[in-house]
Amino acid sequence: MNFKLKTLVAGMSLGFAMSAIAAEPIKIGVAGPFTGGSAPMGVSMRDGVKLAAAEINAKGGVLGRQIQLIERDDEAKPERGVQIAQELINKEKVVATVGYINTGVALASQRFYQEAKIPVMNNVATGSIITQQFAKEPENYIFRNSASDQIQSSMIVEEAVARRKFTKVAILADSTNYGQLGREDLEKALDKKGLKAVVVEKYNIKDVDMTAQLLKAKQAGAQAVLTYGIGPELAQIANGMEKLGWKVPLIGSWTLSMGNFIDNAGKNGDGTRMPQTFIQDPNNAKRKTFIDAYVKAYNPPNGRMPSPVSAAQGYDSIYLLAAAMKQAGTTDGQKVKAALENLTEKVDGVVTSYNKPYSKDDHEAINLDNTVFGEVSGGKVVLAK
Repeated sequence: MNFKLKTLVAGMSLGFAMSAIAAEPIKIGVAGPFTGGSAPMGVSMRDGVKLAAAEINAKGGVLGRQIQLIERDDEAKPERGVQIAQELINKEKVVATVGYINTGVALASQRFYQEAKIPVMNNVATGSIITQQFAKEPENYIFRNSASDQIQSSMIVEEAVARRKFTKVAILADSTNYGQLGREDLEKALDKKGLKAVVVEKYNIKDVDMTAQLLKAKQAGAQAVLTYGIGPELAQIANGMEKLGWKVPLIGSWTLSMGNFIDNAGKNGDGTRMPQTFIQDPNNAKRKTFIDAYVKAYNPPNGRMPSPVSAAQGYDSIYLLAAAMKQAGTTDGQKVKAALENLTEKVDGVVTSYNKPYSKDDHEAINLDNTVFGEVSGGKVVLAK
């Protein structure tokens, strides 16, 4: 083989190799609880993420590459989340991860992404300190597009104290990081109003009898019960109040919209109020398209998403990451992070239209302007009046 031919063959080989590299999929981790009590949130989030990725791939992907989702069930367990984070980073070589439903799992796991300089998009977990965990470091790789507990607690207290004029409220929160950090935020919000809860009670995941806690609240003259927990146990609170013949408003964090609260509480859940970033209502073209696509793809019972908020925020998280990668012109973690902090293109999401949602010092995309109150009515969540 002469020199020219060798050069041609070598050049062709290099070209094929470069094309193969360019065509490699963009691996994005999807971590959440797909089994257990938190599963309605995890599965809905995952399904929203899959819808967004499929739409983007159908239009040619990102940077000429297809998105490949690497799904892992963290079972709502921090130790499992830690294992998954290391696997996704070291074995799967993901360039970003979306998810984290449970605050405790996020706080235990996202430090590995911080160390690896890989962006994490918390699309459901709401603990106020999540995006602050590494805020004092020169570079912070932790982002969020869900309503933090700081936002929610202020809304809950505003509803109970300012709007309904209650002066005696009880707080019931589960024993997880999520419940206890949320309880702290509620107490801080009450303190700003010059109030303290008449009763603050804790319960455990899988508890099925809240009688003792509810009796204390009732005997203390609570005019409303403020909650921080997840669906199954929240239903036990609503059902326990019915058994005691004690009917006061139940107002709590966004998780009161979970399908396993609504179904298990039945009529006892009607009237319950909670902050929401998304309600399954086709009130604009973007939301109608999303809802129709979700129902067609996953055929949920009665057409109701198990956790509409989780599905919508999961969907939007992929579009935010895709926009950052497109702007950065690469999937390099440092450059994608920098792009997220200065997105020049508006991202038309289901929750909201994101116009420069992040900055170097603010990694929260959701604020009071795009959070509303929902109310359980007739087996679904509607916009509260």
